[in-house]
Amino acid sequence: MKTHIFRRYPARITGVFLLNMLYLALTIFMFLMIEPFLRLLFYGNLQGVSPLSAYVVQSLSRFFSLEKIQGAFAIVVLFAAVLLLFRNLASYGSQWVMAHVRSDFLYRLRNKLYDKMIALPLGYFNKENRGDAVTRAVNDTQDVEYTILTAYQQLLTAPIALICYLLFLFYIDYQLTLWSLLLIPASFLLIGFLSHALRRSSKTYRQRLGVLLSHVEETLSGLRVIYGFNAQKASHEKFDKLNRQFLARQLTVFRLTYLASPLSEFLSVIAVMVVLVIGGLLVLSDRSSLSAPLFITYIALFSQIIEPIKNISSAVADYRRGQASMERIQDFLNIEDTVEDAPDAIPVQEFRERLDLQQVTFAYEEEPVLREVSLTIPKGSSVAFVGTSGSGKSTLVDLLMRFYDPQSGVIALDGIPAIQYKIGDYRSLFALVSQDVILFHDTLYHNITLGREVPMEEVVAAAKVANIYDFITSLPDGFDHVVGDRGMALSGGQRQRISIARAVLRKAPILLLDEATSAMDTESERLVQQSLEELSKRCTVVTVAHRLSTVQNADCIYVLSAGNIVESGRHEELMLREGAYWKLVVSS
Repeated sequence: MKTHIFRRYPARITGVFLLNMLYLALTIFMFLMIEPFLRLLFYGNLQGVSPLSAYVVQSLSRFFSLEKIQGAFAIVVLFAAVLLLFRNLASYGSQWVMAHVRSDFLYRLRNKLYDKMIALPLGYFNKENRGDAVTRAVNDTQDVEYTILTAYQQLLTAPIALICYLLFLFYIDYQLTLWSLLLIPASFLLIGFLSHALRRSSKTYRQRLGVLLSHVEETLSGLRVIYGFNAQKASHEKFDKLNRQFLARQLTVFRLTYLASPLSEFLSVIAVMVVLVIGGLLVLSDRSSLSAPLFITYIALFSQIIEPIKNISSAVADYRRGQASMERIQDFLNIEDTVEDAPDAIPVQEFRERLDLQQVTFAYEEEPVLREVSLTIPKGSSVAFVGTSGSGKSTLVDLLMRFYDPQSGVIALDGIPAIQYKIGDYRSLFALVSQDVILFHDTLYHNITLGREVPMEEVVAAAKVANIYDFITSLPDGFDHVVGDRGMALSGGQRQRISIARAVLRKAPILLLDEATSAMDTESERLVQQSLEELSKRCTVVTVAHRLSTVQNADCIYVLSAGNIVESGRHEELMLREGAYWKLVVSS
């Protein structure tokens, strides 16, 4: 993942490198103009300049006459200004090209994270908090841009710039340069220690941010409960505790981050001061070939070392901080997909004969929720699963749709194990209407179609079958009405009928009803039940029911207890046995 930026954008990265090299060359060339400028200013001639400056003067002499002092002075200044202009254009060009790399890299990374998020098994979010996943997808990716991508950009040229400056400095006076380099290794050791501490703190910082966001998400989802039980104080106290823990780690990260740049700058300035003292003594002692104008050029060039040293130290610190975020992203992307297509998965387009469960056993943790369940659902039939809470009814529905795969046993469609089909094709054979209806902050049209381009007449027909058309047309915006966050402004029955309209529009051959009317009032249940009866005429229906009155006409009723099927048959047969089903009916 860390090297993909170079593999994916070789031309742009090369362009950034070349533009930065041009910037560096123009910078050095511009500083080499200092000595001729000072010679003209203080001595009135260009005699005695160093070989490097002499090369610059000779190059200018090919195009301009430098014999007159005033003219030469103006040309040197003008040439320096032109160099400065093109140097800044090269810098802007480098940033302009790199902007595309940074933006596109983050765009692709966010897409990968989102695709991973919606491909994860449902069981993952039973163990992990959703706030942490949001943190990785948003905050961690943003941190990668501010840190790792910035570090890449700096490390692409800063080391080369440092080497080039040092080569020129060694050429001007190697003894003075050796003295000045004594402090540079010490600065890198200090920055290395600082960056290591920063990486550790950044990882904890991101983890605590995920916990904080998870609590916020839970609070917004459970506001009715918090208000109903006057739990605002307890909720605030928990948030305050989490916020303080996050604040403490955030302060540590900020302080370490802000320390890196001034520390490196301080050490670099100390090095410049050492050069000023030693170089000044050499110039004054007349024991060196270093002239005053050349020494000033040397100081100007040496001062440029501060920038690449700062960039390198900042890049190392940034990389360490961003590495914690990148590791969290990589860990998330490496989560094993427990439900995925087999390498040789086959397509499926229709449901022909039957759906079988053969000795199916499933457990979320260690204790099985279903134990060696076997049954057959013929095409066109209506079957129901009933039982007490925790008996495994809803788990059966999840297994049928391959939200999970069983630990042992086989679920087969038309005699072929479901794991041999392509997941998308297999799930397209089912339409699910569950107790927990999820509506998105979008229009009613898009909540019914779920992103598909469907003719309006088909959406209208689906709404009529679901007994929701009259309500929708009574709204000022009709199908363009935005339902708001999770559709909470609608009643439970209205949300459920919108869910049924989705199922109608899907035109799937198998309809799964997971306690679709359990939390409704009598009138809402009557309307929804009418919709379901109309829909069931076209499908094979599998119902999970809490209200047993809704399943009395099923072709076969399966009674579950502690993950086992303890009874099965039609309503009349099971009532005559006076067994587990009879007890459920009597107690309901």
